[in-house]
Amino acid sequence: MTKKIKRLKKPSNIEFIEKKSTFIGFSTFVKNEEEALEIIKQKKKEYQDATHNVYAYVIGENIARYSDDNEPQGTAGMPVLNAIRMSGISDVLVVVTRYFGGILLGAGGLVRAYSTAASMSLNSAETVVYEEYRVMEIVSSYSDYGKLSTMIAEYDAIIDINDFSDNVRIKFAIKEEIADDFIKSVIDSFNGRINPKFFEIRIDCK
Repeated sequence: MTKKIKRLKKPSNIEFIEKKSTFIGFSTFVKNEEEALEIIKQKKKEYQDATHNVYAYVIGENIARYSDDNEPQGTAGMPVLNAIRMSGISDVLVVVTRYFGGILLGAGGLVRAYSTAASMSLNSAETVVYEEYRVMEIVSSYSDYGKLSTMIAEYDAIIDINDFSDNVRIKFAIKEEIADDFIKSVIDSFNGRINPKFFEIRIDCK
């Protein structure tokens, strides 16, 4: 089965008030941990007068971090992280800023408020689903090109390069889950004259 990754298409901002405390939820795609930390730094500067700037981020399959930013342990950062996990969105940073309104929320109230802010921000964002593609290259004669290009189109490939010189060189990407079937079809159709060359696996969308 092809690996699918859901990411944010663009940043999202929401705001809501809970018992006079203002919560601002911000979500954005991040490529790596360094970028996440830089954005957190920027948000803390932007909201330096806020009571708390809580955050959580998930990058890839192995990196998940959060901070309560001086809220009671377990009432802020972890609920934000759980909201990210429940959304199924990857490579994402969520910062929830709180301006204290003078009324204590209690542990349960804090968990609900931070969860709500994170979930609202993530749910309001436009997302895009990426899949694993196998990048390949084929070199063929001009006489084979017509049939070959039809086969590539039938497999809904993403064409990167079409180079017409002495021969035709095509570099393209096909969804990983159908790549083996495509290779077999090409080899069989051209009696072994054409054998796609593997380049890499990449994450892409179409």
